[in-house]
Amino acid sequence: MRRHIACLTFDHDHMSGFIARGMTTPTPISRGEFDIVAIPRIVDLLARYNAKATFFTPGHTIESAWRSVETYVDAGHELAHHGWTHRPPATVERAEEEEEIVRGNEAIKKISGRGARGYRSPSWDLSPHTIELLLKHGIQYDSSLMGDDYDCYFARQGDVAELKTPFVRGRETSLVEMPISWSLDDFPYFEYMRNPNGAIQQGLSNATHVLENFVDDFVYMTRIRDRGILTYTFHPHVIGRGHRMMMLERLILKLLEHGAVFMTMEQALAEWRTWRAEGERRAAE
Repeated sequence: MRRHIACLTFDHDHMSGFIARGMTTPTPISRGEFDIVAIPRIVDLLARYNAKATFFTPGHTIESAWRSVETYVDAGHELAHHGWTHRPPATVERAEEEEEIVRGNEAIKKISGRGARGYRSPSWDLSPHTIELLLKHGIQYDSSLMGDDYDCYFARQGDVAELKTPFVRGRETSLVEMPISWSLDDFPYFEYMRNPNGAIQQGLSNATHVLENFVDDFVYMTRIRDRGILTYTFHPHVIGRGHRMMMLERLILKLLEHGAVFMTMEQALAEWRTWRAEGERRAAE
């Protein structure tokens, strides 16, 4: 059976991403705060097309913008883990990384009634300890790596990547990787940034041109695979601007034209496990 799944995911960073970069003056804080305006727009749009989504939300956001988070939790969307302070795990020590996972999960349980099933690393950069810690704390899938586009795979632990010796792959774990890509993320296309280190991220791309990329990646999946999962990443304070919301609606409509089934990441994971079990059964016959 042909089945092409689109996962619409939203990293609800609020102001945590700016604070993590040391950008705490009123203007960057207000940029993050715009998601309070954007969240109802996004939830209403998703409801219009009966599309369930996944929101990766830092604990800092949950505790700072509780009512905004309740908006999508009450609407039945998946609430997943995105750290607590929005610091990349690769930049902190193991004990502090574990503290972030525990504290973030406590915030998620408090507002949703259950722990997170999925995790996405802030800035998509795992540490050597991340996979082990996620499994320890009951996380079933990660969405931070880029080793595939239309298929899930098992995350590895213990890779050896050194300059003058061949790469050595580590062992596969039970943590399922649901891959992402910067090319399917709204932030680098749209968000203008003057970072504290002086680097400038241009952003401000034409939304119609970005839409073509987003649609074509899905169409290509339907051409080369009978089954697949494609994950899009948005940020409420970025995608929530008027012309980008119109782009997001056009994206949903275009994907529906091509047979897309919208699912949360947790739902797509269950589907993928079913596909895999079917494949193993057929191989054994």
